[in-house]
Amino acid sequence: MSENALQTNAPWNSYKKISFRFFFLLLSLFIILNNNGAFTFLSSVLQLPNLVLHDLIPWFSKHIIHYNYDFTIYTNGSGDTSYDWVLLLFIFLVSVIGSIIWSVLDRKRKSYNSAYYWLVILVRFYLAFTLILYGAIKVIKLQFPDPSLMRLLQPFGNASPMGLAWTFLGFSKGYNIFMGIIEVSAIMLLFRRTVVVGAFLSLAATAHVMSMNYFFDVPVKLLSTALVVMCVFILAPHFLKLYRFFIRYESQQLEKMYRPKFKKRWLYFTAYGAKYLYITASLVFLISSLIEQRKTYGSAAPKPFMYGIYNVESMKVKGETLAPLTTDSTRWKQMIINYSGYVRIKKMNDSSANFTTVFDQKKKELLLKSTGKDSTKYVLNYNVIGQDRLILSGLTEKDSILVSFKRKDLKDFKLINRGFHWVSEYPYNR
Repeated sequence: MSENALQTNAPWNSYKKISFRFFFLLLSLFIILNNNGAFTFLSSVLQLPNLVLHDLIPWFSKHIIHYNYDFTIYTNGSGDTSYDWVLLLFIFLVSVIGSIIWSVLDRKRKSYNSAYYWLVILVRFYLAFTLILYGAIKVIKLQFPDPSLMRLLQPFGNASPMGLAWTFLGFSKGYNIFMGIIEVSAIMLLFRRTVVVGAFLSLAATAHVMSMNYFFDVPVKLLSTALVVMCVFILAPHFLKLYRFFIRYESQQLEKMYRPKFKKRWLYFTAYGAKYLYITASLVFLISSLIEQRKTYGSAAPKPFMYGIYNVESMKVKGETLAPLTTDSTRWKQMIINYSGYVRIKKMNDSSANFTTVFDQKKKELLLKSTGKDSTKYVLNYNVIGQDRLILSGLTEKDSILVSFKRKDLKDFKLINRGFHWVSEYPYNR
C-alpha cells in the first residue's frame, strides 16, 4: 500500500483490497488467539476462545487434515507444539476463506483506510507490549538466569542447543541489559511520531530472536517469526521511500498515516486519555509484577539453605568404606543443592538421583526422599564443620550411612572467575 493511498481517499486497486482483507483476518486472529501476555488487562477475556479451540483444533487435526499427535498437549513452555502449528494452519485457512467471502460481499468498497488504521494500531500495541515484556525480563534478568550449579557440572557436549544458548545468554548480565534495552525500545511503536524508528528497532530485535530460535532449536519459532512479519507489515507502506533514502541517497519525507478525525473535541481527549491511561497502567503493572518475580525466583531470590556443590571425600555404608570406583552406582560422587526443597546426588558412574529435602535446622536433621520410582528415603543428621566441610550420618532403610563432603569453591570454574579484561595479550579461549 502506498502512503498516498493511506493518506487520502484514493481508491485502492483489487490487489491491495484482497491482500488487506487477508492480512486483516490473519493478523487479528493470530493476535487474539495468541495473546502471550501482551494485553495484560484483557488476558482473561482472550483466554475464552481456548475453551472452544482446545476441542476444535484436535478435531480439525484428526478429521480434516488427518494429523494425529498427543491431543492432550497444548501450548506450554513450548510455543511450537503440534497444537500451535495446527492452530496456525486453521487461522490461515479461515483467513483465506474469509477473505474470499469478504471480497465477494464487499467488492464495491473503494478503500479500507479506517480499518487499516485500526489494524495497524492492534499490531503496534501487540508487538510493543510483547517486546516490552520480553525486554523487561532480560533487563531484570529473569528469562536467562545465571548458569545453575547443575549446568556448571554438566559435560559441555551433553548440553542441548537450547541449553547452550540459555547458558551463553545467561552468563552475561550486561548482554541481557543490552538485549533488553533494544526490545524495550519497542515502546516507540505506541506513538505515531516514532512508529517507523520503533519498527526498525523492533525488526532488529525480533530478527535476532528469530535467528536464535531457529539455529539453537528454541521452541518459540512460530511466535518470533510472527513478530518479524508484524514489523515488516508496519514498515511496508514506507518501503519505497526508505529504499530511496538509504540506497539512492535521495531526500525523502515520510507522510503521516491516515487516521480518523474526531468530530467532537471531547471524543479526541477521551480517546487519547484512554490510550495513555492504558499504557501507563500496563507498564506499572508489568514492572511491579516482574520486580516481585525477581525477588521470588530471579537473581534477587534468597539462596536455599546449604546452597552449593559438595564433593564426596569418603562414604561408608553399614560401616564399610566404599572405594571411589568410576563404575560404582552406589557410591556418591557429589551432592548439589541448587533449589530450595531439592537436591541432586551424582554417583561415581555419572548417573544422578533427585531428592526432595526437608531441613530441620534446630535438630540438625535432613530428610531425603527420592523423586524416582525407587522411593529411597534417607533420615540423616548433618554437621557443618568450618566453611567448607559437611558430614551426613544416619539411615537409609535399615542400613547406616556416613558421608564426608568438601564444599567446592565456585570461583574454581573458569566461566565464573575469568571476568572482564580490556587488555588481553593472547586470546583466553578454553
